[in-house]
Amino acid sequence: MESVNPKRILFAGLFHETHTFVANTTELRDFTVLRGEEMLRCAGDSSPMGGALEAAARLGWEVVPTLDMRALPSGTVADDVFESFWSELRRATEPALAPGLDAVFLVLHGAMVTPSFPDVEGELLERLRALPGAAALPVFGVFDLHANFTARMGQHADCLVAYRENPHSDARESTLRAVALLERCLAEGRKPRTFWRHPPIVWPPTGTGTADNPMRALEACARDLESRCPDFCAVNVIAGFAFADIPETGVSFSIVTLGAEDEARAALDELCALAVTLREFGVVCEPLPDVALTNIPADAIGLTVIAEPSDNIGAGAPGDGTGLLRAFVQRRVQNAAVALNDPAAVERLTSMKPGARATLALGGKGSSLDAGPLTLEVELMSLRDGRFELEDKQSHLASAVGSHFDMGPCAVVRHEGVLILLTSHRTPPMDLGQWRSQGIDPEKLSIIGVKAAVAHRRAYEPIASRMAWADTPGPCSSRLRQLPYRNIQRPIFPLDEL
Repeated sequence: MESVNPKRILFAGLFHETHTFVANTTELRDFTVLRGEEMLRCAGDSSPMGGALEAAARLGWEVVPTLDMRALPSGTVADDVFESFWSELRRATEPALAPGLDAVFLVLHGAMVTPSFPDVEGELLERLRALPGAAALPVFGVFDLHANFTARMGQHADCLVAYRENPHSDARESTLRAVALLERCLAEGRKPRTFWRHPPIVWPPTGTGTADNPMRALEACARDLESRCPDFCAVNVIAGFAFADIPETGVSFSIVTLGAEDEARAALDELCALAVTLREFGVVCEPLPDVALTNIPADAIGLTVIAEPSDNIGAGAPGDGTGLLRAFVQRRVQNAAVALNDPAAVERLTSMKPGARATLALGGKGSSLDAGPLTLEVELMSLRDGRFELEDKQSHLASAVGSHFDMGPCAVVRHEGVLILLTSHRTPPMDLGQWRSQGIDPEKLSIIGVKAAVAHRRAYEPIASRMAWADTPGPCSSRLRQLPYRNIQRPIFPLDEL
């Protein structure tokens, strides 16, 4: 009996959500880079790449690992980061093509921007297709629900599968769906096509939670289309990333199908019409912090979580905005906590012992929109290492970093009734291990301020008695008309009336 040669699949990853309205530039040093065999260490971890590699082993594929680069959301990426990625990927891919590959599998974000390449993923896919021997190769992959999907991405990939949930608890699950579709393609010898549509809508991240409309209804419609149309491999509802200013910024839909183009186009029409009907549901305006605090009942029992989306670390904000902290101090709230990314403040405290008092200018250094540093007299409670194991291995943070996160050196200080966790690295508030690793039990607090829009809900809703949002100054404001868009296609709602 002849042995069956295993399918030979090339794996690569490029993951960054780019906020083009913040001042900092994202450099190569900001990325975690895994090359070749180093990538195999991810197998089985909580990231999409880990899930893909684990599934590949289960299916008996021969994995050709090339390059995986990831960074937390931040400012526009330097051109040389992408060129460096492409140079290494090409050097690894061309020799692999010579003996023959069966397919390529990519882990992408879909909202990466450099000065020369507003559509990094589209550029990557087009360059990949142009390599000798790659034109007809199946190219499959997975991408983030907050991508700004482009026509080039759809043209040069056969099947890209989006996450379906926000908060992104299904990144690994979505990857496994993409892997299964690739296995089906290889077994049947049929390649799907992708069709795409971009209605004139852009929503802030606060309007894209999948537990609520408009996303809940759109995802339900997508699943209904998949059940009604057997040829549809994937119907992707793509919320878009409002803080990346490119022509394709905003809501879009893609359909991966083995069937007729007319069927896919009709389904895209249905999704776009529904999005237009529901467009107002995606426009969210939070109350001012003082109003949010006033709305907490005087006899409230349990934890209140107040998010300030304008300083959303998970969308690229600096994480040191002082808006909510100022409100806590002015209102003299008790048994409260907030985290600020302020490595300079941590450095000032490193020579002190717990119980020491200091006057610090906290936060307010990362965005010109903020009121600036807030000077407070504080008591040092603790100094600790910031590395912690994630409690939730399915969170969006886990999908980006795996099982552990490093906040850098940390200090906990107290000002009257407010605990302030000072970190040295921006830390998206998506896992309660952030607090517990620093000796703070979040369930015993009355109020926690978090720098997030939606992704924090998975971690905090199980322990919170109530959730609230507050409008503070910052680069991730839900009030999109305040942002200086220059490249987005117009007209587009809510920047313009439809």
